[in-house]
Amino acid sequence: VLGVLWGVSALFFSNLLRGGPWQVLVIVATALVGVATAWVGWLLLRHAWFRHRLSCFSTPPAHSWLMGHLGQMRDSEEGLLDVDSLVRTHGHSCSWFLGPFYHLVRVFHPDFTNPLLKAAGQSLLISNGEEWSRRRRLLTPAFHFDVLKGYVAVFNNATHTMHSKWMRLSSEGQRDLEMFQHMGLMTLDSLLRCAFSHSSDCQETSNEFTTAILELGDLIMDRRRTIPHHWDCIYWRSAQGKRFRRATEVVHSDLSLYCLTPYPLLNDLSLYCLTPYPLLSDLSLYCLTPYPLLSDLSLFTRRVVEHRRALIRTQSPRESPEGAARGGTAGDTAQRQKRKDFIDIILLAQGEEGGGLTDKEVEAEANTFMFAGHDTTASAICWTLFNLAGHAHYQDRCRDEVKELMRDRAEQDIKWADLSSMPFTTMCIKESLRLHSPVLAVTRQYTRDVDLPGNRTVPKGAICLVSIYGTHHNPAVWSDPNEFNPLRFDPANTRERSSNAFIPFSSGPRNCIGQRFAMAELQVAVALTLLRFRLSLGSNPDTAGTSTGQGIRRLPQLVLRAEGGMWLRLELLDPPCTEGLHAQ
Repeated sequence: VLGVLWGVSALFFSNLLRGGPWQVLVIVATALVGVATAWVGWLLLRHAWFRHRLSCFSTPPAHSWLMGHLGQMRDSEEGLLDVDSLVRTHGHSCSWFLGPFYHLVRVFHPDFTNPLLKAAGQSLLISNGEEWSRRRRLLTPAFHFDVLKGYVAVFNNATHTMHSKWMRLSSEGQRDLEMFQHMGLMTLDSLLRCAFSHSSDCQETSNEFTTAILELGDLIMDRRRTIPHHWDCIYWRSAQGKRFRRATEVVHSDLSLYCLTPYPLLNDLSLYCLTPYPLLSDLSLYCLTPYPLLSDLSLFTRRVVEHRRALIRTQSPRESPEGAARGGTAGDTAQRQKRKDFIDIILLAQGEEGGGLTDKEVEAEANTFMFAGHDTTASAICWTLFNLAGHAHYQDRCRDEVKELMRDRAEQDIKWADLSSMPFTTMCIKESLRLHSPVLAVTRQYTRDVDLPGNRTVPKGAICLVSIYGTHHNPAVWSDPNEFNPLRFDPANTRERSSNAFIPFSSGPRNCIGQRFAMAELQVAVALTLLRFRLSLGSNPDTAGTSTGQGIRRLPQLVLRAEGGMWLRLELLDPPCTEGLHAQ
């Protein structure tokens, strides 16, 4: 058979070459048209199949059968109001079609989110199946309570640095400050310390880093809206793709400056960039992927990992945690534990069969920890302070709670034990996470059909978007959902509520592994800020007369931001609580 095929092919190409170049071009063009026709036909058949399978869900009005809801999602305040309208109209779920390309089910009720978040699907942002399970088990020790206790001191120090800067700016006459810029640098500072044990100067340097991060967010959202830009071969040749490259160069050159360490050659970063996964809806979340044409490993992180791995190998048995277990003293172990950061812990992690994470996996997890952690936490802190600035009576109650906690202390630092002793402040933080969730949605794509209430089924291959924003603003779940009311989270009011009614960190087996880390940083930053400053709604000094006010326009990007920035007025309390700043 192979001989016959070879003979026919040879005869065909010999005749083709004798026909001249024009005949070659005609045949090539015909082949390309045939391939394109087959692809379009497959796309339309697939679209018709998904439309049929998703007919069990109600569908909002669309442009047409073919184009669906393409272009109807808006990354603005109006876009969030559109989600509110969808929730009121459809109650729990609806289907959504982005042309013939993407077929989604949008859900915004706990009865529907619960089976979806518990199902064994694949996430668009993390690894899948057994590989994900293995990594999750190995990463869990990095977020153990004993580890988080050590991070609380880091959160205190980073917050003290930010407050010192605020006091200096206040003395220079700057009464109103833009929160996202300051909080972004503060959370970046703390993450650099927690991940790499590096004390950076990023809070005192220029704000090119945060400007570039914001530009990356805008570009990712633009790419999500433009279907042709979902293909890399088109995007990286476009003006937006070139802007994206320049912005990532700024981000990583700044990170390399922040991360200069005593070890030689640790100031070089290969460019890991934040790129959108095209199959997303309400919020174009990001994943860490290698920058095209560059090294697919972060050189900075790689060298840190290599250096730490070498240190672990050269330790004596009594210096290592394993050695302590075999005969080292408790003091040896305690001293080593104090020095361990995120990199150390995941390097030492061992699975049930003895294998740990590879260097490449450690680098990927460290980069994810850095990029996915600092912006979300900064957004949560900003919106919490905004909500307290607009509700003075709740702010005063939180401040009194923190003052009582700090009574008779020499230093004004939040301790680990204090985090469970601020019940009302924690209630305010949770209510802010409900009202202004930093991440507005999570997505899943399932490898099998998933059944939902009411004889509805999410078919294999469809994109399921769990709308955190929609669930948190669903009037069937929350009374007066647009009101800031911390008493919703009083223990007496939560007993009858579904566990999936409040999901700022997602839910189920793939929930956010760093949620305790984020909550601890939130509590420390909010408590210390209220201890030293009185907050009220401010205005942008460059747009005189425009107050932040209650009519702030939300801006859904990679995380929830505020259009034009979030400007708060800070009034230093008299007498100020500055003991922690003096220690810093």
